[in-house]
Amino acid sequence: MKLLEIQSSPRGESSDSISLTKSFIEACKFDNTSIVVDTLNVWHERLPEFDYEAIGAKYKAVKHETMTEAESNVWERIQSLIQRFQNADRIVLGTPMWNFGLPYKLKQLIDLVSQRNYLFTYDGKQYGPILNVEKAIVVYTRGSRFLEGTPIPPSRFDHQATYLDFWLQLVGVRDLRTVIVDNAWNRDRQESEVSLAKGKETLEQLVGWFLS
Repeated sequence: MKLLEIQSSPRGESSDSISLTKSFIEACKFDNTSIVVDTLNVWHERLPEFDYEAIGAKYKAVKHETMTEAESNVWERIQSLIQRFQNADRIVLGTPMWNFGLPYKLKQLIDLVSQRNYLFTYDGKQYGPILNVEKAIVVYTRGSRFLEGTPIPPSRFDHQATYLDFWLQLVGVRDLRTVIVDNAWNRDRQESEVSLAKGKETLEQLVGWFLS
């Protein structure tokens, strides 16, 4: 089983999202020693900028036009990132919430790999998935707790899970489970620890499903 692990926090070992996903992956490897993990840390990876050459390559790839040398070079780097998604049987992704959305480096990765005829199809009327990822787990960590009926309802403030869940399903994740850890950065550290412990417990309960 090939597992793509995507790390989205720059905090390394201090990151709650990385700590939780690492713990989950170790539990999976304990039960299935054949798992091969490909770790993609968006802060350590030398992601190309989605600049003039990259967007030029994008359009020329769709139109099957000849690329310049600079476009070909950046397109090759983009394709190598895409290949890591295409190789994956499972995905484990952890991300903190930044300004009610995703860390910009994670969004950069998504912009780079979301290429027509590579991760998805579009026939002018509808989109279709290309990836064949059977299962994925996403761990969302947040400093606050968003509840409907409060001044910070998720229907207004959550631009993290709503977007990423949609994107993963769009490109071909067939069965997606999410674990939301609220209050991960709370002035009451004890409350934060309780939230993190609950998140870890929930993940442990999902190991069997993930490996089946």
